[in-house]
Formats: sequence, structure tokens, C-alpha cells
Amino acid sequence: MLKEGTPAPDFTLPDQNGDPRSLADYRGQKVILYFYPKDMTSGCTKQACSFAELYPQFRERGAVVLGVSRDSVASHKQFEEKYGLPFPLLSDPELTVIQTYGAWQEKMNFGKKTMGVVRTTYLIDEDGLIVRAMSKVKAAENPGQMLGALAVDAAGNE
Repeated sequence: MLKEGTPAPDFTLPDQNGDPRSLADYRGQKVILYFYPKDMTSGCTKQACSFAELYPQFRERGAVVLGVSRDSVASHKQFEEKYGLPFPLLSDPELTVIQTYGAWQEKMNFGKKTMGVVRTTYLIDEDGLIVRAMSKVKAAENPGQMLGALAVDAAGNE
């Protein structure tokens, strides 16, 4: 996992429409960058829908939301359309960004150790620095936590 106070590594990945998105495209805005295991699963759907529900509040605070998983562009498109998600979903089937950001970890699955995406979320400031890093977050609680982190960051930086 990357440390708070360090620069967020830049990357370029395709979104649900196949358009390339780079972290650098969002310089000057706060970015909620969240890594999740799989489209259409219950926990990931709860997390995405909670981010969608709070999205106007994220935008009011000058933040964008970017979701990243191993799923394909086509899978992301279906996920976006089914749940009306208003933010980009980035496809990383090669695990390049997922590994760079420390979200690919050993985890227990039905009593067996496997490698997989651990739900991980970063708050990146306007200058590209990581101001909050959270691992093994709870899907339903994470969007609210990040909204709270934005409020704390705003209070601390004003």
C-alpha cells in the first residue's frame, strides 16, 4: 500500500467506454481512487452505488471518483449502465495499476489463501499527493468515510 504524503503514481487505463484516462488528467482536482474486486458482485455494487449516491457531494467538494478493477471494458460498461454510475470505471486486466497501488494482496477465500484485489481507497489531492490511504475497507461504509475525509482535508488545507 502506498503511503500518505507520497506522490500518487500516474497511470493511463481505459474507462468503460474504452477511452484512455490518466491520473494526470485530474490534476487540480481531488481524486477518490478506489480499487474493488469485481463488477456486479454484492459488495462491489453496494460500494459503487453508494459512491454514485454521494457523487454530487463529492463534486461539490471538488473531487472526482475513479473505480478500478480487473474487469473488462465491456463488463464495466454493463455495470455502469445497470446501476447508472456517474463516474469512470477503469479496466486493469494486467494488474499494472492494481499492483502499483498495493491492492493486489493475499487474502482468505473460503479458508484458502488466494491472491486478489483487496478493497483499497486513496484520496489524492490537487497536486497529486496521497492524503488518505485505506485498505480492507468495508464496501458500504467507504464512500461515506471518503466524503468525511474530504471534509477533514478541506478544513486542514483552508
